[in-house]
Amino acid sequence: MAELRFRDDLPHDEPAVTLDSFLDQSNATAVRIEPGDDARALLPHLERLALIDVSFPKFRDGRGYSAARILREAGYAGELRASGDVLVDQILPMRRCGFDSFLPDAPLDASVVEASLARYDHVYQRAADGVAPVWKLRHG
Repeated sequence: MAELRFRDDLPHDEPAVTLDSFLDQSNATAVRIEPGDDARALLPHLERLALIDVSFPKFRDGRGYSAARILREAGYAGELRASGDVLVDQILPMRRCGFDSFLPDAPLDASVVEASLARYDHVYQRAADGVAPVWKLRHG
């Protein structure tokens, strides 16, 4: 998985178009997915996209996690950005689902993010990040 990036070091600054605009024959290489959008509509176009920005208008809306996993499992290798109401407690699970960049509404303390990412040595389930779950380590 790519290096973790935040607001000050995001590599792609092209404005993202909405999913509907993209599907209506846009030549854009950046798309923004809203919570009600179906990420599977992008599957035929993944190779031409440099950025998929997944909107989190409220931290408690988890549909963006599913979108990220769908896109990564389909082979999307470009920048996958979580933007909006992103909290430090969400960074680890977002990272595991495939997000590699973050554009939170409120700034996050880098040391707190680093500590939260290093908090657990093992995970309990498979995810898009490919980390072996603890049960797999125990039972081969």
